[in-house]
Amino acid sequence: MAFRAPTPEQIRSGQLGRLFGPRLADSKLWTRRRRSVALGVAVGVFFGFLIPLGQFLFAGALAILLRANVPTALVSTLVTNPFTFGPVYYAAYLVGSWVLGSAPSEAEVHGALAAAEAASGWLHWFDGVGAPLITGLALFACIGSALAYFGVRWLWKFAVLRRRRRQRVARAAKRALA
Repeated sequence: MAFRAPTPEQIRSGQLGRLFGPRLADSKLWTRRRRSVALGVAVGVFFGFLIPLGQFLFAGALAILLRANVPTALVSTLVTNPFTFGPVYYAAYLVGSWVLGSAPSEAEVHGALAAAEAASGWLHWFDGVGAPLITGLALFACIGSALAYFGVRWLWKFAVLRRRRRQRVARAAKRALA
Protein backbone atom coordinates (compact mmCIF):
# COMPACT_ATOMS: atom_id res chain seq x y z
CA MET A 1 0.00 0.00 0.00
CA ALA A 2 1.45 3.33 -1.05
CA PHE A 3 1.63 6.28 1.32
CA ARG A 4 -0.77 9.07 0.51
CA ALA A 5 -0.32 12.56 1.84
CA PRO A 6 -3.31 13.84 3.79
CA THR A 7 -5.69 16.18 2.03
CA PRO A 8 -5.97 19.80 3.18
CA GLU A 9 -9.38 18.98 4.69
CA GLN A 10 -7.92 16.11 6.73
CA ILE A 11 -5.13 18.37 7.95
CA ARG A 12 -7.51 21.16 8.98
CA SER A 13 -9.80 18.78 10.85
CA GLY A 14 -6.98 17.09 12.80
CA GLN A 15 -5.34 18.18 16.05
CA LEU A 16 -2.43 19.85 14.26
CA GLY A 17 -4.91 21.71 12.09
CA ARG A 18 -6.56 23.19 15.13
CA LEU A 19 -3.15 24.15 16.54
CA PHE A 20 -1.57 25.63 13.41
CA GLY A 21 -4.76 26.57 11.61
CA PRO A 22 -4.76 27.14 7.87
CA ARG A 23 -0.95 27.29 7.72
CA LEU A 24 -0.83 23.48 7.56
CA ALA A 25 -3.05 23.45 4.49
CA ASP A 26 -0.48 25.53 2.57
CA SER A 27 0.51 23.42 -0.42
CA LYS A 28 4.11 24.69 -0.22
CA LEU A 29 4.57 22.66 2.96
CA TRP A 30 3.89 19.42 1.12
CA THR A 31 5.12 20.06 -2.42
CA ARG A 32 8.36 18.68 -3.81
CA ARG A 33 10.11 21.70 -5.23
CA ARG A 34 13.80 22.43 -5.07
CA ARG A 35 13.66 25.33 -2.62
CA SER A 36 11.09 23.73 -0.34
CA VAL A 37 12.84 20.36 -0.16
CA ALA A 38 16.31 21.88 0.29
CA LEU A 39 15.04 24.11 3.09
CA GLY A 40 13.27 21.15 4.70
CA VAL A 41 16.45 19.08 4.64
CA ALA A 42 18.44 21.97 6.11
CA VAL A 43 15.93 22.47 8.93
CA GLY A 44 15.86 18.76 9.70
CA VAL A 45 19.64 18.39 9.70
CA PHE A 46 19.98 21.49 11.89
CA PHE A 47 17.67 20.17 14.60
CA GLY A 48 18.88 16.60 14.09
CA PHE A 49 22.36 17.65 15.15
CA LEU A 50 21.48 20.41 17.61
CA ILE A 51 19.11 18.77 20.06
CA PRO A 52 18.78 15.14 21.11
CA LEU A 53 15.09 15.28 22.09
CA GLY A 54 12.13 16.97 20.44
CA GLN A 55 13.80 17.12 17.04
CA PHE A 56 10.57 16.36 15.15
CA LEU A 57 8.61 19.01 17.03
CA PHE A 58 11.14 21.81 16.48
CA ALA A 59 11.91 20.83 12.87
CA GLY A 60 8.22 20.61 12.00
CA ALA A 61 7.41 23.94 13.61
CA LEU A 62 10.28 25.77 11.91
CA ALA A 63 9.47 24.12 8.57
CA ILE A 64 5.92 25.45 8.87
CA LEU A 65 7.16 28.94 9.72
CA LEU A 66 9.68 28.95 6.85
CA ARG A 67 7.22 27.25 4.47
CA ALA A 68 9.64 24.40 3.86
CA ASN A 69 8.70 20.82 2.99
CA VAL A 70 7.50 19.40 6.32
CA PRO A 71 7.91 15.65 5.62
CA THR A 72 11.46 16.23 4.41
CA ALA A 73 12.28 18.27 7.51
CA LEU A 74 10.96 15.52 9.77
CA VAL A 75 12.80 12.71 8.01
CA SER A 76 16.04 14.70 7.87
CA THR A 77 16.19 14.88 11.66
CA LEU A 78 17.13 11.21 11.51
CA VAL A 79 20.68 12.22 10.61
CA THR A 80 21.23 11.31 14.26
CA ASN A 81 19.56 8.00 14.93
CA PRO A 82 20.35 5.10 17.28
CA PHE A 83 23.08 3.89 14.91
CA THR A 84 24.78 7.26 14.37
CA PHE A 85 24.12 8.88 17.76
CA GLY A 86 27.29 7.63 19.48
CA PRO A 87 29.80 8.42 16.72
CA VAL A 88 28.22 11.80 15.95
CA TYR A 89 28.19 12.92 19.57
CA TYR A 90 31.74 11.69 20.16
CA ALA A 91 32.94 13.51 17.04
CA ALA A 92 31.06 16.65 18.14
CA TYR A 93 32.72 16.42 21.54
CA LEU A 94 36.17 16.12 19.93
CA VAL A 95 35.51 19.05 17.57
CA GLY A 96 34.13 21.15 20.42
CA SER A 97 37.17 20.36 22.56
CA TRP A 98 39.45 21.36 19.71
CA VAL A 99 37.55 24.61 19.07
CA LEU A 100 37.55 25.53 22.76
CA GLY A 101 41.20 24.58 23.07
CA SER A 102 40.56 22.12 25.85
CA ALA A 103 41.40 18.46 25.67
CA PRO A 104 40.40 16.90 29.00
CA SER A 105 42.15 13.77 30.12
CA GLU A 106 40.37 10.43 30.21
CA ALA A 107 40.01 10.72 33.99
CA GLU A 108 38.27 14.10 33.63
CA VAL A 109 35.88 12.67 31.05
CA HIS A 110 34.96 9.74 33.30
CA GLY A 111 34.59 12.09 36.27
CA ALA A 112 32.36 14.42 34.31
CA LEU A 113 30.22 11.52 33.10
CA ALA A 114 29.86 10.25 36.67
CA ALA A 115 28.87 13.74 37.81
CA ALA A 116 26.30 13.93 35.02
CA GLU A 117 24.65 10.78 36.35
CA ALA A 118 24.19 12.36 39.78
CA ALA A 119 21.21 14.70 40.01
CA SER A 120 23.27 17.53 41.48
CA GLY A 121 26.27 17.15 39.19
CA TRP A 122 24.94 18.63 35.97
CA LEU A 123 26.90 21.88 36.34
CA HIS A 124 30.12 19.92 36.78
CA TRP A 125 29.16 17.81 33.75
CA PHE A 126 28.59 20.92 31.66
CA ASP A 127 31.96 22.32 32.74
CA GLY A 128 33.76 19.10 31.81
CA VAL A 129 31.98 17.56 28.85
CA GLY A 130 28.92 19.67 28.11
CA ALA A 131 30.58 22.81 26.79
CA PRO A 132 32.73 21.01 24.18
CA LEU A 133 29.81 18.74 23.22
CA ILE A 134 27.34 21.59 22.79
CA THR A 135 29.92 23.64 20.89
CA GLY A 136 30.60 20.72 18.56
CA LEU A 137 26.90 20.01 18.06
CA ALA A 138 26.20 23.68 17.29
CA LEU A 139 29.00 23.67 14.70
CA PHE A 140 27.73 20.41 13.19
CA ALA A 141 24.19 21.84 13.07
CA CYS A 142 25.19 25.09 11.35
CA ILE A 143 27.69 23.62 8.91
CA GLY A 144 25.62 20.49 8.26
CA SER A 145 22.44 22.42 7.52
CA ALA A 146 24.25 24.80 5.16
CA LEU A 147 25.90 21.89 3.34
CA ALA A 148 22.57 20.06 3.19
CA TYR A 149 20.73 23.07 1.77
CA PHE A 150 23.25 23.86 -0.95
CA GLY A 151 23.95 20.18 -1.60
CA VAL A 152 20.29 19.39 -2.23
CA ARG A 153 19.88 22.44 -4.45
CA TRP A 154 22.98 21.50 -6.47
CA LEU A 155 22.02 17.81 -6.78
CA TRP A 156 18.48 18.76 -7.79
CA LYS A 157 19.73 21.17 -10.45
CA PHE A 158 22.23 18.58 -11.70
CA ALA A 159 19.47 15.96 -11.95
CA VAL A 160 17.18 18.34 -13.86
CA LEU A 161 19.95 19.30 -16.30
CA ARG A 162 20.86 15.65 -16.79
CA ARG A 163 17.22 14.72 -17.49
CA ARG A 164 16.88 17.59 -19.98
CA ARG A 165 20.07 16.53 -21.74
CA ARG A 166 18.79 12.95 -22.06
CA GLN A 167 15.48 14.21 -23.42
CA ARG A 168 17.29 16.35 -26.01
CA VAL A 169 19.40 13.39 -27.09
CA ALA A 170 16.32 11.17 -27.31
CA ARG A 171 14.44 13.77 -29.40
CA ALA A 172 17.45 14.21 -31.70
CA ALA A 173 17.76 10.45 -32.15
CA LYS A 174 14.04 10.20 -32.88
CA ARG A 175 14.29 12.97 -35.51
CA ALA A 176 17.33 11.31 -37.07
CA LEU A 177 15.40 8.06 -37.46
CA ALA A 178 12.36 9.78 -38.94
